[in-house]
Amino acid sequence: MKTLIKDIKPRQIIDSRGIPTIETDVILSDGTIGRASVPSGASKGKCEALELRDNDINNFQGKGVSKAINNIEKIIKPAIIGKNPFNQKEIDLIMLDKDGTSNKSKLGANAILSVSLANARACANYEKEPLFRYLGGINGTLLPIPMVNIINGGVHANNKLDFQEFMIQPVVSCDVHESIKMAAEVFQELKKILQKEGFSTSVGDEGGFAPEFNTNKEALDAIVLAIKNAKYSTEEIKICLDVAANEIYQNTKYILKGEGKEFSTKEMINYLHELTINYPIISIEDGLMEEDFDGWRELTCTLGKKCQLVGDDLFVTNYNKLTYGIKSKLANAVLIKLNQAGTLSETLDTIQLAQNNNYKTIISHRSGETEDTFIADLAVAVNSGQIKTGSISRAERTAKYNRLLRIEEEIIV
Repeated sequence: MKTLIKDIKPRQIIDSRGIPTIETDVILSDGTIGRASVPSGASKGKCEALELRDNDINNFQGKGVSKAINNIEKIIKPAIIGKNPFNQKEIDLIMLDKDGTSNKSKLGANAILSVSLANARACANYEKEPLFRYLGGINGTLLPIPMVNIINGGVHANNKLDFQEFMIQPVVSCDVHESIKMAAEVFQELKKILQKEGFSTSVGDEGGFAPEFNTNKEALDAIVLAIKNAKYSTEEIKICLDVAANEIYQNTKYILKGEGKEFSTKEMINYLHELTINYPIISIEDGLMEEDFDGWRELTCTLGKKCQLVGDDLFVTNYNKLTYGIKSKLANAVLIKLNQAGTLSETLDTIQLAQNNNYKTIISHRSGETEDTFIADLAVAVNSGQIKTGSISRAERTAKYNRLLRIEEEIIV
C-alpha cells in the first residue's frame, strides 16, 4: 500500500460573507497534505444535505461550526485513520455510515465534505498530479464554458430584482482565456452604463452588480446594451438566468414584486417563454419551484428544445431526485453543487447519471465561497463543459477562473 491516512486537522475559517465554514487538512503517512474548504449557500433547496451549525447566538450569531469540527475530531478521524486514501468511495462510505441519516444531519454535510475533498486532494498531491488529472485521468480534458454572473438580485442582493442571477455565457469559443476576456469586457461596459444612469456599482454576494432596477426586463436590457457596447453580438454572448423560483413562490403563486405581478404556473411558463423570445436567453435555472412537478413537465415540453432548463433546488445534486426527474422528464440539465450532495463520491455518481441520460451538467459554486478552487478542477475532470462560479470580481470568484487559466496551459501544449 502506497500510503495511509495518518491525521486529520479541521479548523474554522471565514467565508466570503464573513460567516464561519470548515477547512480540513488530511495528512498522509508520508507527510503529504491535502486541504479543502467548503462553501455555503443562501438560497437552498429543501432536500440539500444539512449544513451543521452551532446555533449559539453568542458565537458568530449562531453560525459557528464548532459542533461539526468536533464531529470530525471525535467521530470521523478515528474511523478513517489508517485507511487507504485512494479508495475514495470507501472513505466516503465510512463517514456516511457513521452519520447514519438521510441528509447528513448527525455529523453535518460540511464536516463530511471537507474531509472527502481534502482526502482527494491529498491523493493528487501524493501522486504529484494536478487535481483535475487525478480525478479525471486521461479523459478529463474538456475546458468548461463559464456562466458569468454580472447582475445579482433575489436573496443575493438588496434590490428589487426578483430573479437571483443574470449571467452571460460566451458561446463562440472553447478557449477559457478568450471567454474570460469577453465576459470581463462586457462586465466593464455594464459598469459604465450603470454609472452613466446614476446606479450604484457595488456588487452582491456573487460579485455581480446590484443596481436598483425595478424589473427583470430592465436588467436584461442593460445586459444586451453592454454586450453591444463591448462590440460583441448576441450571437456571440448569450444570457443565462437563475430564477430561484422557490424564493418567489407563495400560496400557489409566483410573485414578482418588482414587476407588480402574480403568476399561476401556466402564466409563469408563458412569462419565461416570452423572455426567451425577446432576449438571447439560452439557459434558465430553477424556473419553477422545486415541488411544482407538473409545471416542470410543461416547462420542459414548452422550452426544452430551445433552452437549457437547469434543476438546482429541483435536484439538489441528489442521485435519487435526479433519477425521478429523468423518468418524469423534468428539465434537461442539472446544477452540481458539492455541498448539496455532501461527499465527492455521491457528486461523481450524480454527474455520471446525468451524463448517461444526456442531461447537461454545470459545476457550481455557492454564494458563500472560499478561495478553494476544487470546482474548477472538477469541471475539467468530469468534462462538464460548463461552470458557474460567479462574476469577474471578488477574489473568491476569480480564484476559480484563474485556476482554469492555469489548467488550460497544462491541457493545451
